Amino acid sequence: MHSTTTLLIEVGALLFALGMLGRLGRTVGLSPIPLYLLAGLAFGHGGIVPLSASEEFIQVGAEIGVILLLVMLGLEYSAAELVGNLRAAAPAGVIDALLNTLPGAGFAFLLGWDWRAALVLAGITWVSSSGVIAKVLADLGRLGNRETPVILSVLVIEDLAMAFYLPLVTAVLAGVGLAGGAKALAVAVVTVIAVLVVAIRYGSTISKFISVQDGEALLLSVLGLTLFVAGVAAELKVSAAVGAFLVGIALSGPVAHHATEMLSPLRDLFAAVFFVFFGLSTDPADMPPVLLPALGLAVLTMSTKVLTGYLAARRAAIALPGRMRAGVALVPRGEFSVVIAGLAVASGVEPRLAPLATAYVLITVVAGPLVARVPDYQWFKKIVRRRMAVRRPPANPLPAGE
Repeated sequence: MHSTTTLLIEVGALLFALGMLGRLGRTVGLSPIPLYLLAGLAFGHGGIVPLSASEEFIQVGAEIGVILLLVMLGLEYSAAELVGNLRAAAPAGVIDALLNTLPGAGFAFLLGWDWRAALVLAGITWVSSSGVIAKVLADLGRLGNRETPVILSVLVIEDLAMAFYLPLVTAVLAGVGLAGGAKALAVAVVTVIAVLVVAIRYGSTISKFISVQDGEALLLSVLGLTLFVAGVAAELKVSAAVGAFLVGIALSGPVAHHATEMLSPLRDLFAAVFFVFFGLSTDPADMPPVLLPALGLAVLTMSTKVLTGYLAARRAAIALPGRMRAGVALVPRGEFSVVIAGLAVASGVEPRLAPLATAYVLITVVAGPLVARVPDYQWFKKIVRRRMAVRRPPANPLPAGE
């Protein structure tokens, strides 16, 4: 009884504190993710007030948080849209992967880490935060801009790539070697293709089994199906997060729309717990030695993300201001980077990886919303107009010799 009482007190106080932090973040125009990570650092081992009774509860909540984050991402895309975006934006996706994985992998080798840690850090620096970016675009009123579909296409490819990357990393970190990793990747490829085929051909039929008339039944059905498939995927070594993402893709129509509305509060709750738990697993005393390396890595990979968005928008014939907005929008890293780092922490592959990843995500997720506003400043617009004027040819050039 005593431990249960302590658990209730700790969880209640933590959730109230997270609510206040979220309100503070929205007030100052920042994503609440860095504040949640800082809360985890404050309440974790070596923090100001370590949590004792509720740590296991928070760990389970964190796993549910990852699953809900991914199923909600999947609900945003239909299978047909996913395939269409993949075909149209594949070159941009390749550029994105090369520009942002190589710096992470190279940085790991520069620090003297092994190839498994390099594989993990490459993923951490590769994938942008869909949640943070979507919120920033909405806050800045850019959802209707011409460059926004380009940004979303890059994010879709990254999300889909995680369906193959996460099983590979999970297998490698489990110590099964390259052969086991290749097997896990093959299983993931077959699973994703099978789900996409089923979703395209029978998605509407699957959705008909779930009633949208009864909100309680809808919530329980979608949540139960998501948790079940995520568990089966984890058992098959495909990754629970990938299983949840595929469930979101398979659901379509009114079911997907109503499920998004009903699951959003649950996602926000458990996602906050997830970010807190990652902070709990990091000792604040380990942070100072990695702050400078994390800052250097963040500056490097924020630059490569800006270049990624710029090139993708240029390929889509977007004007220079739109290219710059697309580039700065892709800067924040978030949920997937923390998921990948969490896998490495659980496997014990590299002790310094957790504090480095925490500092890296904090820097990018704080800097992201700030640099996204830069193209709206008058001084920046003047610079862009000057560059466009220099590149623009004369309206009526004179013939040669006149």
